[in-house]
Amino acid sequence: MAYEQARNRLADGLARQYDFDRRVVEAIRAVPRHEFVPEARRDDAYADRPLPIGHDQTISAPHMVAAMADHLALDRGEAVLEIGTGCGYHAAVTAELVGAENVYSVEYVADLAADARETLAETGYGDVRVRQGDGREGWPANAPYDAVYLTCAAPDVPDALVEQTRTGGRVLAPVGDLAQRLVRVDVDPDRTTRERLERVRFVRMQ
Repeated sequence: MAYEQARNRLADGLARQYDFDRRVVEAIRAVPRHEFVPEARRDDAYADRPLPIGHDQTISAPHMVAAMADHLALDRGEAVLEIGTGCGYHAAVTAELVGAENVYSVEYVADLAADARETLAETGYGDVRVRQGDGREGWPANAPYDAVYLTCAAPDVPDALVEQTRTGGRVLAPVGDLAQRLVRVDVDPDRTTRERLERVRFVRMQ
């Protein structure tokens, strides 16, 4: 009950502070973030900040997860590729928006991939597909995707991820090294466009 109350306070606070789509706020409200963080960190699970999850990786702050979902404007039934599964929390929020069976996620660290797969199954998101691999290569077997996003910073948006996105789809990625910005790529065979969004701080892509 305490976790549920904390999660509701978090969602309500995001709704007041940001102009997020209501569906995004409700997705944050639905996902039990405390189940995705290390047990020693559970008292901080609903603080709006990143937390370490091991292997020099972090779980993103809830407002950043919400902001990325909002920028992507995800609809139910869309196929989404996530690069950087981490603990699985961001994938679960995405699953609330598009359906777990439509979420594909690639994680570089084998242990994180295995743990995320287990936690997603235990929390009701077992249809999310997770594999270990190099995120730069995407997951071509299930392409094309309606949307692709990265939870780690890359020097630029990997070409393979743009190529695996359908015409009319979009890619969202933190781009840069010390100075990073979210970049949204709208894929069009005639005129693919890039939009630089807010400044961010993510762990680097491995």
